[in-house]
Amino acid sequence: MMKKTKKGLIYRLAAALCCGLLLPCAPAGASSQAELLLETHRAMEIQSNEIPGWPNGPVVGAESAILMEIETGAILYSKNIHQRQYPASTTKILTALIASERCEMDEIVTFSHDAVFDTPYDSSHIAMNPGEELTMEQSLNAILIRSANEVCYAVAEHITQTTDWQVFAGIMNERAAELGALNSHFVNPNGLPDENHYTTAYDLAMIGRAFFANEMLCKITLSRRIDFPPTEKLPLGKLENNNMKIIPGGEYAYEYLVGCKTGYTDIARSCLVSCAEKDGMKLICVVMHDESPYQYQDTISLFEYGFSNFEKRNVSKSETRYNIDDTGLFYSGNDLFGSSRPFLSLDRDDFVLLPRTASFEDVESSISYDTGDENQAAVISYTYQGIPIGSARVHFSAQPEGDSLFDTTPEDIPTPVQGVDGRPVIFVNITFLLTGAGILAGIILIWLLIRSILKNYQFGGRKNRDSKKERRRRRNRRRGKNRKSGGYRDLEF
Repeated sequence: MMKKTKKGLIYRLAAALCCGLLLPCAPAGASSQAELLLETHRAMEIQSNEIPGWPNGPVVGAESAILMEIETGAILYSKNIHQRQYPASTTKILTALIASERCEMDEIVTFSHDAVFDTPYDSSHIAMNPGEELTMEQSLNAILIRSANEVCYAVAEHITQTTDWQVFAGIMNERAAELGALNSHFVNPNGLPDENHYTTAYDLAMIGRAFFANEMLCKITLSRRIDFPPTEKLPLGKLENNNMKIIPGGEYAYEYLVGCKTGYTDIARSCLVSCAEKDGMKLICVVMHDESPYQYQDTISLFEYGFSNFEKRNVSKSETRYNIDDTGLFYSGNDLFGSSRPFLSLDRDDFVLLPRTASFEDVESSISYDTGDENQAAVISYTYQGIPIGSARVHFSAQPEGDSLFDTTPEDIPTPVQGVDGRPVIFVNITFLLTGAGILAGIILIWLLIRSILKNYQFGGRKNRDSKKERRRRRNRRRGKNRKSGGYRDLEF
């Protein structure tokens, strides 16, 4: 590991050397090395364009690019998505995510000597001094709006409760793996160049799924500036502008943007991780090793491609195959109720992503019963042309709306289902049946109990409450009985 005191200088020298080695001199007719890189990247294969029946995606200048639906993880566009790249400041979405998960926003972050002076003077920063303080909320604003490298170091030290920000790398790698990253390794919290600090477009998209699900973090990235008032521990306060050009008011503002984070170093070139939502569809886009300002233009082109060519299909409203005859999961001719589908239901919120030109009947599916959730019977996974496009959960104890015991056309089945013998399948609401039986049994039990009490209870003071007429009638009946039996005197009670 390089010594911290020399790290900034070595980073700059390494970046300059790498650029000189990796970017050959431009040939005649090419205006710059950047244009040569763009031409090379645009000529690269787009893997998603090779899928039969898949909409052709746009040509982009990024060496690696991905477009992913945030909920299902369905990949709509792929270009070198597993190729290792330097992430530059897009690293900071992972740092900010971890901080938001582990810290309260009013916690105080104190800046150490190393946090300040390990930051190269010509990199992004907000000129903090040792001993100065920010709240965690202010720190996240500085990281995501101004891409402040020294603030990343200070937050890393705060979370690990050490004065060595390098310890934080272990937390980053562990969390990235939990989020589904496959080919990433992080050694610092800000993305400053290091040969052992790398990730992929796919991994950044997987990290982005968690980041862009956090409303607070998204809102911060779209803020126009940071404005920290002066305090005793921050005498001059801070006022810095957001330089990301895709946010509202920017040169390449995108109206459907949910959040974003840019990155740039000489070796990583321009990178952008962003999220946009339109008509209920939420997409994540990652472009890496691009040239400015094409990271913005390429991102917008990919978003427009996704929103124009794909749509969500609700599984419970589209699926007609899962009686399931061959497995007996939903349908069985040998159970207690004959042709029935007890206890089970497709989740009504689950959906798949499909090209607008594709039919749901074209998808293939497989069932897994190892769900890890005691409330789920199974998970049905769907693919189109071999590409995962989403899944649907099968829940236990599903109960249709209303108090109906039988239903031949449940809401989650678009047409009546035929059994193996050709007869309509009768769907039995077992929950309703069992609940009704329990209520009936309870009523019967209470009635028997009351009957027993009435039979055996001795009501005190009954004779005092009887009317004189009633007492006289009983006395006359007893006298008549005694005469018939030969008695000579009245019996009194």
